[in-house]
Formats: sequence, C-alpha cells, structure tokens
Amino acid sequence: MKSDYLNQYRQFVYNELIPIEPLLLNHQYEALYSNLDALRIRVKEMGLWAPFLSNEHGGMNMPFLEFAAVSEILGASPLGHYTFGCQAPDIGNIELLSMFGNTHQQKTYLKPLMAGDVRSCIGMVEPDRPGSNPTWMDTTAVLDEDEYVINGRKWFTSCVDGAAFCIVMAVTNPDEESRHKRASMIIVPTNTPGFEIVRNIPIMGDVGKGFFSHGEVQYTNVRVPKENIIQTPGDGFRLAQERLGPGRIHHCMRWIGICERAFDMMCQRAVDRKVKPGATLSDQPVIRTWISESRAEINASRLLVLECAKKIDDEGAPAARTEISLIKFHVANVLMKVLDRAIQTHGALGITDDTPLSFWYRHERGAKIYDGPDEVHKLAAAKQILKKYES
Repeated sequence: MKSDYLNQYRQFVYNELIPIEPLLLNHQYEALYSNLDALRIRVKEMGLWAPFLSNEHGGMNMPFLEFAAVSEILGASPLGHYTFGCQAPDIGNIELLSMFGNTHQQKTYLKPLMAGDVRSCIGMVEPDRPGSNPTWMDTTAVLDEDEYVINGRKWFTSCVDGAAFCIVMAVTNPDEESRHKRASMIIVPTNTPGFEIVRNIPIMGDVGKGFFSHGEVQYTNVRVPKENIIQTPGDGFRLAQERLGPGRIHHCMRWIGICERAFDMMCQRAVDRKVKPGATLSDQPVIRTWISESRAEINASRLLVLECAKKIDDEGAPAARTEISLIKFHVANVLMKVLDRAIQTHGALGITDDTPLSFWYRHERGAKIYDGPDEVHKLAAAKQILKKYES
C-alpha cells in the first residue's frame, strides 16, 4: 500500500514535473504557473493532495515519518512541493492556524489555504534586525479601539508576491518585562491599504516571481481587526517556535530529495562524460571519492531525519528540539557539499541554467541561514546535550 502511493508520487514528479522545469529555469513564469495550475487539479483528482492534512480536510493524514518519504520524492524537483500542496511557507501556516487559529480565522484563511485556492506568507525577518533573534524587532502593532495599526518593514517574506494574506509578527506589548512576550502574530490580508510590496529581492541575481520569490514589504498604518491576532497578545514568540520546529524538519526532508537528484545527476555525468578516448570521468579517483562520500552523507542524513520524524510522531515537536537542531545544520551542510560536487562534476554545464543544479545552489545556500543559522542550532543542540552531564 505504502509503496503504491510512493510510486505514484515518484512517477508524477519524473513524468510531469521534471520535463517542465526549464520553464522555471528560463523564467517563463506565465507558462509555468499555467502548467502548474492544471497539474495541481490532477493531483487533487488522484487523491494525492496535501498528504500531511487530515482526511477530513482532504489530505491523507500522514504522520511525520511517512511524510518524510513523500517529501524526499517531491524534493527531487523544485516544483514538487508546490504542485502537491505542501510547500513552505503555506504548510507552516496551515499547521499554525490548525492548532491555534480561532473559528473565524480557520474559516476565512485556513480553509481556502488548505484547498490550495490561495497562497500565504509569513512576515518575521526585518532588514535592520538579526533574524536569529525573533525577540528583537521594530515592527509595531498598536491597538486603536477595535483595530491593530501596523507599522514597520519586513524582508525575505517568501512568496508574498501573489499571496492572499500574511501572518505578521509585530510588537504589541513593548513594556512587557519578558522579551519573549512582547510580540504577537497577526493575520494581514495583502490587499489591506498600507501593505506595500517594495520589491522581490534578487537571490544571487534571480528575482523570481509569484511563489518563487522573496519580498520586501512596507507596512504603513496598516489597519486590521483585532480579531486577526492569533491567540492572545504577546504569544508571538511561542507561536513562532511552535511553527518553526516542524517547519525545519519539512525543509530537511526536501533537502534529502534534492541531494538524491543531484547525486543521480553527478553519477550519470561521471559515467557518460569522456575525458579522453576510452576513459570517462568515473575513472578519476577524485570523482569516485566524491561519489562515496556523498552516498554515505546522504544515507546518514536520511537516518537522522527519520529518527527526528519518529520522535515528533511519538512525543511531539518540543521533545525533539535537540534532534531538530541537529538535522537542521547537518543536512543543510550535506546539501551544499553534494550540490557543489555535482556542479564540479558537470564542469561548465553545472553553472548554467541548463540543469537545476545552479538554481538549487543559488536558492538553497540560504539553508544554512533561514529558520535559524547553523551556528545558533549548534549552540542550542550542545546546550541541550550538556544538560544531562551537569549536576
């Protein structure tokens, strides 16, 4: 049964998505999104939409451990997760609103988001504040009778271009003694007056469009009903941790899929590319070393991710804090090493957009930065590990 649906996912990715990747790589966005809209309809008809959702919401009610296998398959194409309705940041916002949204928020925002009728984004990071410290930000939300008035600037608001709403983190309780209780999360429809997308930020020269973009947003006296706050004022940091924990493992699952596709491309290139009559790249000792190291590192990363997924299923995300930090920095580093080796094996072809390798290298370099930089996760993991040794 499990192998049957995994094969369905795999065949769809390789037969339907990989052939249209050149539309993304060549920035033919209108044709790309037209194709993806049609493919998303087919995915729903096949019963493969948003497998992490409950059955009542149109999903397959997959636990983390099973979804890890699906996510790896979808990660083989930059189009995979979006086509199947389990892309970031929407998957994180779905989990957040499912757990903590009120009845109005779930009906107005969560329901169409789960159905894939709209897209969303999350506004946390600011250009003048460290993204690794979510307790320190300049964006404010001041209560004025029945409305919050939001002012500030956010950037790397991924996928804001075309999104229907944004979950914004802003300071509502500036005088609160605890810095962890000063900010709140508030839902802001993107058509609200004062909500301005300043630009799509170029990522190593790639501006992107729609889902494949990262925006900078200005909030100027943006007014939303006070009912749009998620939970209670001051809950922003707690909610962010609830959202980002599972979100980090979602990324790691996807990165394993990228690693496997890049590994396959590297191996195929090695056996196909002749370096002289009667000899191929695969005869070179350094290439064989890269292949062995990559295979071992990918396999080890997968086991770490599966171990973490099982712990989340069995004990919940808070109990897996150490494991989440470990996989976040470890898998991100393996990803970059495998991509770099695959690009090097392809030579000049590897740095062109004739393959997805350079696209991944540009856009996934951020894996070592977003959702907590490597350095922060290493310190956090070590702190938790050392606790059992301290008297």
